[in-house]
Amino acid sequence: MVTAFKTIRARAAKRKGGEKALAELLPKPPSPKALLKLTDDRALAEMTKRVFSAGFVWSIIEAKWDGFEAAFLGFEPRKLLHKPDEFWEKLTSDKRIVRNGQKIMTVRDNALFLQDIAREHGSFGKFLAQWPADDQIGLMDLLAKRGSRLGGNTGQYLLRFLGWDGFVISRDVALCLRDAGVEIAENPTSKSDRRKIQACFNQWAKESGLPRGHISRICALSIGENYDAERLKRAMGEA
Repeated sequence: MVTAFKTIRARAAKRKGGEKALAELLPKPPSPKALLKLTDDRALAEMTKRVFSAGFVWSIIEAKWDGFEAAFLGFEPRKLLHKPDEFWEKLTSDKRIVRNGQKIMTVRDNALFLQDIAREHGSFGKFLAQWPADDQIGLMDLLAKRGSRLGGNTGQYLLRFLGWDGFVISRDVALCLRDAGVEIAENPTSKSDRRKIQACFNQWAKESGLPRGHISRICALSIGENYDAERLKRAMGEA
């Protein structure tokens, strides 16, 4: 039997100083209308930011972001896909960005991915708006297979920053799930574990009526190191 979500929420609220304090640490509610308005250049920009931030200090990427926007032509997929190999080679010595050749090439690959999705669905935002929140695992599989370096936590953070209603399987979230009785590995990356996680989040969403993004954050705040609110906001890019 999996622990009721109200128990987890009560524990998180107690750790953070009450329901009001907890609510201030939750992400913005997902907005299907905002996803419908999401342009492909902004989707590609966020993909790039998540890829470059993976395994790197996020604040450095943020500090250089204006340079990224300029170097990658505002992340317009069509413009980028018409650029010759020489354009991409020059970027590996461009001091405006982080000069990681492999990550630089993901921008071209993901521009093509976005273009293909746009042909099929109108735009990447429309595609996301139509994807059901109870099948995040299926969406993550698609990102990993068709995108470049968009698997794992990178894909999960991408969905959160784009405003799609999803969870992030962080270390604390995995710990919370295990503590709640979900039989998964400490580092749950297998298909079986991910299906169990999806089923649990679907159950808790039905029980609580909350977005999955809120459930995910509350799980993380309910267990593990109890950081102060300001540090948490900085870590989540919200301070």
